Amino acid sequence: MDKLLLPVLLGTNRRKRNSVNPAKWLVSEMEKRPEIETRLFDACDFVFPQDDYGQGIKDQFPEWRDTIIKADGLVIVAPEYNHGYSGALKAVLDLLLKEYIHKAVAFVGVSAGPWGGTRVIEAMVPMVRELGLAVTFSDLNFAKVQKTFDAEGRLLDPAFEQRAKDFLDELVWMATVLKWGRENVSSKHHPNQTG
Repeated sequence: MDKLLLPVLLGTNRRKRNSVNPAKWLVSEMEKRPEIETRLFDACDFVFPQDDYGQGIKDQFPEWRDTIIKADGLVIVAPEYNHGYSGALKAVLDLLLKEYIHKAVAFVGVSAGPWGGTRVIEAMVPMVRELGLAVTFSDLNFAKVQKTFDAEGRLLDPAFEQRAKDFLDELVWMATVLKWGRENVSSKHHPNQTG
């Protein structure tokens, strides 16, 4: 079986963000799995024009566009800001639309408080559904993230290793099933499919 392409999007451009540690750690866990190909995209690397953004400028971000076209799913690492997601995350996601349809998305919630980003995930579900993404059953939540990693970004709580395995197992299953469907079941959203 071909590898599944499952990029990771770090969805904040704030300085001194603690969510960079879970994002980099999860990418390293994904790279250990032979069935996954991944790469990290960072909202900090997307510089938007001030007068317009959205799908009309997607060609200004060819690496993101081309990766998502080929991708089998997406992992979004989202810190929780005032019960919601960052504007930078929304701006990046809004660059594309049809490129997401019938692909899996898995959420990593991050917060400084005790809930581990559960509210940001709840806020994102209807938004990504509108983009055509299919949400996985399992989330990965990093509560009190500032105490979960050391200053060098090393994980301090080994319980996350099993949590990440379960999270990735579900993502791989969903991405595999949806990939098969895109390749074998005709859909008005995918007119070039066979089947």
